[in-house]
Amino acid sequence: MATENLSPALRTPASSRPYAKAVRGYGKRSAPDQHPACADDFMLLPERERYIAGYVDHLPDGAAMDIKSLAKNIPRYGQMAVGSALRALGVAGHLRHAQCRVEQRGQVRWVTRTFWSRTARDNEWWSAFLDAENDRAAQEATAPPTPPRIPTGTPAPQAGAEPSAPAPVTPAEPEAQPTAPGPLPAVPQQRTPEPAPAHPSPAYLALAQLGRIEPRLALSAADCTVLEPLAAQWFTRGVDPDYLTHSLTSGLPTQVDSPIGFVRRRLNDKIPPHLPTTPTPATPSSTVRRLSMECTECGTPGPPEALPDGLCRPCRTPALHAAREQATGADTERDVGGLVAELRGMLKRP
Repeated sequence: MATENLSPALRTPASSRPYAKAVRGYGKRSAPDQHPACADDFMLLPERERYIAGYVDHLPDGAAMDIKSLAKNIPRYGQMAVGSALRALGVAGHLRHAQCRVEQRGQVRWVTRTFWSRTARDNEWWSAFLDAENDRAAQEATAPPTPPRIPTGTPAPQAGAEPSAPAPVTPAEPEAQPTAPGPLPAVPQQRTPEPAPAHPSPAYLALAQLGRIEPRLALSAADCTVLEPLAAQWFTRGVDPDYLTHSLTSGLPTQVDSPIGFVRRRLNDKIPPHLPTTPTPATPSSTVRRLSMECTECGTPGPPEALPDGLCRPCRTPALHAAREQATGADTERDVGGLVAELRGMLKRP
């Protein structure tokens, strides 16, 4: 059981420690309305969580927040310890992971964004914050683009100004007389390439785009042809390409040895239930959600109400979580369930 330690956070200026910068669109994002930094920040957290929280709080926006990068820059703790600490910080209300839908050049990508708050927030605050982010993203998507500024012509000369002297005219060079064409060299007959399919199916196109959205799932043309019937079953159940892409690319492991085998298994295991083919009329209050919360432990996406404390149901259940840690070889000596209960109690204190 973790014990309460009232010593202040072990803080170090950000300039004295190196940090990895995330790819544009990823990384740390500071939440609004935080209290000013002080020596008593994170004083109710255990020592490990207090130490890592102090380091993360000093990182600038855009810094890498993945477990591997943090463990590389914090020699005191390994990847397992950093992952458990981030999970505890999410329960304490300092951290939330969210998947964001980004559209660039006609392509849709889902990127993971980490929101950080020095001030501990409850589940209701994070849910309202995510709704506000979705409303802002919807307004930016529907806003008309700014027309480009067209430069005006050359201004007229002012009165009384002397006209500029005309540029000297250089004599034109005599044109070269065309020579009689000689005999053309013999060129061997080239093999004509096979024509591409004129009308590829939506399932084939969705599979072909996976490699551009997620390099770990790059499929060849032959792989797309083999998996096309399985992906087509998804479209017969009323889903769209974005739904299929998001289901195949969310929560990927660090390394995918066989992209075709991994995609085939997900197509079989995660196939959705049958949906009505006729679209349901949208209500005036419905908005396109470009942000969905993500489980801090396993990366499963979902609405905020399904992820209290930033955790999905299997990660919140002590027995299932202990079995998952034992299967992955994690350190089970630390009572994570007791730590979660203690952090919840700290968050509710006045």
